[in-house]
Amino acid sequence: MSGRLIVLGSGTSFGVPVVGCECAVCTSDDPKDRRSRTAAVIEVDGGPRLLVDTPQELRLQLVSAGIGSVDAVLYTHAHADHVSGIDDLRALSVRRGEVAVYGPAETIDELASRFGYIFDPGVEPKSGTCKPQLRPNAIEPYEPLVIAGTTVLAVELDHGGTRVYGYRVGEVAYLTDAKLVPEAAIDALRGVEVLVLNALFDEPHPTHLSIPEAVETARLIGAEQTFLTHLTHGHSHADLESRLPEGIRPAYDGLAAVF
Repeated sequence: MSGRLIVLGSGTSFGVPVVGCECAVCTSDDPKDRRSRTAAVIEVDGGPRLLVDTPQELRLQLVSAGIGSVDAVLYTHAHADHVSGIDDLRALSVRRGEVAVYGPAETIDELASRFGYIFDPGVEPKSGTCKPQLRPNAIEPYEPLVIAGTTVLAVELDHGGTRVYGYRVGEVAYLTDAKLVPEAAIDALRGVEVLVLNALFDEPHPTHLSIPEAVETARLIGAEQTFLTHLTHGHSHADLESRLPEGIRPAYDGLAAVF
């Protein structure tokens, strides 16, 4: 299997620049220091285009990346910075019809609760209007699932007490908002060529991997290329790139990696 992964957004829940901040990173003129909230697209040659999460900037991200359609959405969890752009799926479902969405059972339940106008079949849009046409699917970790003709494996991660899913699609794996990547997930991810992994600060954090912890986790998984995402304004792209070990680099909005 071959294809590519596109990092739509590489920043934390605050995004970068942070509102009201005038630090060196937030005022940088390096476009790689402008980080929208985390999301990605995985494209499989001859198969589907899978979107991971729907952050607030989704419309802008998809337009910037030239992506006009997706075959399914994989949700990692239901925190605001990962789901709040869900209404931008309207434009996609208007053109292609119903879009299947997948994720942990509690994430699917929370989406249905928070976005009842989308998921309640009794809510019909008024004439001349529309709503996203989405088909929710709760899935289990470590059970391979065929989505639009390609196999997807969800792995279970710990986000400081919140269950988060990472996803492996062929030779690419996408993990975000993990504080801990358990041994079962590491075993399931060994052999991937491209890994995207969250990293926050140099010091430990209660709900996210630190940069040193992410580097060690990447070493255990052993991907040929690892890209760190969910980055803060604490480090510029250039600074972080200069001090990461070989094979590990900071992600940036618009990054495309072939696998």
